Amino acid sequence: MKQLKILFLITFLMNTLAFCKNPKDENNNLQLISEKKVSEINRQITPAADSPDEYLPLLEGKKVGLVVNQTSILTSNNNMHLVDFLMMEGVDVRKVFVPEHGFRGDADAGEVVNNEVDKRTGIPLVSLYGNNKKPSAEVLKDLDVIIYDLQDVGLRFYTYISTMHYVMESCAEHKLPMIILDRPNPNGDYIDGPTLKKGFESFVGMHPIPVVHGLTVGELAMMINGEGWLKNKVKADIQVIKVENWDKSMSYSLPIKPSPNLPNDLSIRLYPSLCFFEGTDVSVGRGTYYSFQVYGYPDPKYGDFTFKPVSIEGMSKNPPHQNKTCYGKDLREESLDHKFTLTYLIDAFKVSGKGEKFFNNFFDKLAGTDQLKKDILSGKSEEDIRESWQKDLRDFKAMSQTYLLYK
Repeated sequence: MKQLKILFLITFLMNTLAFCKNPKDENNNLQLISEKKVSEINRQITPAADSPDEYLPLLEGKKVGLVVNQTSILTSNNNMHLVDFLMMEGVDVRKVFVPEHGFRGDADAGEVVNNEVDKRTGIPLVSLYGNNKKPSAEVLKDLDVIIYDLQDVGLRFYTYISTMHYVMESCAEHKLPMIILDRPNPNGDYIDGPTLKKGFESFVGMHPIPVVHGLTVGELAMMINGEGWLKNKVKADIQVIKVENWDKSMSYSLPIKPSPNLPNDLSIRLYPSLCFFEGTDVSVGRGTYYSFQVYGYPDPKYGDFTFKPVSIEGMSKNPPHQNKTCYGKDLREESLDHKFTLTYLIDAFKVSGKGEKFFNNFFDKLAGTDQLKKDILSGKSEEDIRESWQKDLRDFKAMSQTYLLYK
């Protein structure tokens, strides 16, 4: 029996390595960040998934559904995927709910994720991205509990928290308990940006919170419940398993990239500042191996640095300005201490000379308000624009105190 279990463990470890590796990556650290770096920064931090004694007893005899993707790993167990670990432990995993970018994290931003059966495990995969973003009564009826374990990056427009919202709502409506395995927020050391205003809700912004909200998914789930943000103010039966040995002043280097175009720590730190370009015609380097670390447009006036977006399977199949030389700025030497700024956006807007045509219809959804665009169009300085956010930020910080699990 012991030999069989060892053989089973070896098989799962091999499968997990295969799950994480993407042979089309330019180099290994696009999917698995340098092991040395991770060990230096993360060695004392224990994400909730790495504390199985806290959640395995809650799953005994239960039919389990999982909300997971490629980031749902046990770093203390050679990056074994949570699905593999739970199955090895004899947990009755019935189905996996899949967010944006798919189960293996290789679907483009906005690409429809389909229902299918996982070829390796035979587990049904239920898409929560595309036409159906909320689990139905039909798919929940044979489950006793849901586990949510996705690595977030701490930004309002990152859609994993929108998926969490809808799963919480369904669990509340169908009296299903939900366990949230918390993970560190790599942008959790500060709070900044405009707060979403009523009327600007969308899947890239469902809650009246700042762009950089400073919360873990566990803290945010408690806020969603506590502030009555679920439909009809229902409350989900949630239990948050905490991260151990981490506080918000600590750096955290993600061992697995959280989505196809956030390949490393710097891209994650620059993402709050550069994502607004997704509401313009300016490229953020999709179609390169350094996405969200550069920006540019096919016009030399945007800058001296050049790059050419190309189709990259598993990262960006149809990037903006594909096969065109873009001119702009290279930010790859920026510090990991980088925090949210409007500098790049305002500079590119001024250089463009396009006025209101610089922006597309997606911009206000990302901003969560139409005021940011109005302020930029009127020529306001970054300092003046930032000043307009301060009261909302103070109010949000005061509200957050009730829900904080970490200093």
